[in-house]
Amino acid sequence: MVKNDKIKVLFRHRSMEMGGVEKVMLSLLNNLDREKFELTVCLNINQGELRDEFPDHVRKVYLTDGKEDLSENALLQKIQLIRRNLRLKQIQRQPAIADKLLGEKYDVEIGMTYGDFPAVLNSTNRNSKKIGWFHSEINLPKLQPLVPGILKNFPQFDQMVYCSQKIKDMMHQYYPDLQYPSEEVIINAIPIEEIRKKAEEPLDHFPAGPVFVSIGRLHSRKGYHKLIEAHTKLIHEGFQHNILVIGDGEELQNLRQQIAGNKVEDTFILAGNKMNPYPYVKNADYFILPSESEAWPLVIAEALVLQKPTIATRTGDIPAMIQHEKTGYLISYETEEMYAAMKRFLTESPLVSELKKNLENIDGQFDNQKIFNAVENIIINLSKK
Repeated sequence: MVKNDKIKVLFRHRSMEMGGVEKVMLSLLNNLDREKFELTVCLNINQGELRDEFPDHVRKVYLTDGKEDLSENALLQKIQLIRRNLRLKQIQRQPAIADKLLGEKYDVEIGMTYGDFPAVLNSTNRNSKKIGWFHSEINLPKLQPLVPGILKNFPQFDQMVYCSQKIKDMMHQYYPDLQYPSEEVIINAIPIEEIRKKAEEPLDHFPAGPVFVSIGRLHSRKGYHKLIEAHTKLIHEGFQHNILVIGDGEELQNLRQQIAGNKVEDTFILAGNKMNPYPYVKNADYFILPSESEAWPLVIAEALVLQKPTIATRTGDIPAMIQHEKTGYLISYETEEMYAAMKRFLTESPLVSELKKNLENIDGQFDNQKIFNAVENIIINLSKK
């Protein structure tokens, strides 16, 4: 690399559906020093609500079209999807195709999740330094089929970044003999002023209170099936409230069926993805995250910044983010505990008032510039080696 040249950095990621990892990447792209770094993103699929949210100074390359660009004709769309899958498999076998599309050599290549690791490690640019970002609890049952591949990838990186201390500790607990690369824990940055500004946007419709809001992908590990059970029990006991879930995913139909079966269609609302979810959090009475597994969830930080009394499971680094009965309420991943915590919020106003009071000074918990400086230092130091 020529002295004083910008460091060329390539981010690899599958697509841009609304999610925590995608928000982390956008945060980095918006805040890394553009005088020091020339930034490129390569998406496997140009798809998702956030696909057009990249800042102007970031180059975007994509390997295949997203669902937004496919035909509305069902038969033609099926043919397009088959072609897309074949294209992606071809690129997986022949990484040089993607590198030719990119047309540049990069100093540093970053895989934002374990699903992006192979694309980075199989790059034909052997001289680039490779960074992996890891967000997952390695003991998660549904992750186990992928674990051998993840473990094989780890030693091949020059640097591994964990989004929480617990994620790193779990890796070393379960696989103490793995040959780890250089490691660092860097939590996710929180754009406090942006969140509060966006939260002021008006809503056309919002359920009558009291309202619990939740944000998350509709995946089995997010615990929404348990939340429906807890909600139904409270409704049957006469504790009137609404639950509004913002998000989409593969469990949508199953959750709809469960809601209909429990006859709570009017009070448990699946609202889908929202480009701006913050007004929903601001207008709700409470926030709830019933997940089986999390790392360092951005949605918890966002709820705290908006000063919402929050119920969340003790998973990942959530206990480091929330002080139980001081800045939030921690529970285990059990329906009965969700039920009991929600009942307390609905019936014990002094508890809720105390949480709100303690959240008034929560901003000091987040230091974004320290986070961006840490990422910049990793990239700069690697590029010099």
